[in-house]
Amino acid sequence: MDKIICYCKNISEAEIRSAMDKGAKSLQDIKETTGACTGSDCKTLNPSGKCCADAIRTILGEQKSDKPKCCCCG
Repeated sequence: MDKIICYCKNISEAEIRSAMDKGAKSLQDIKETTGACTGSDCKTLNPSGKCCADAIRTILGEQKSDKPKCCCCG
């Protein structure tokens, strides 16, 4: 089973990588193409209690230190 990255929308790492293969290059692109990072229940659905934004940025190879901590739950 593929690793779930966005628990709010049940989006897997494979789906994120597939979006990247189709041209997604940023967190905003991933949000638009997969729906990841657009939910509002990160702290309750994700076992780590964290938003998926940093995990998506890591997959994208982006720096995460200067970005907001959570893109979907404020």
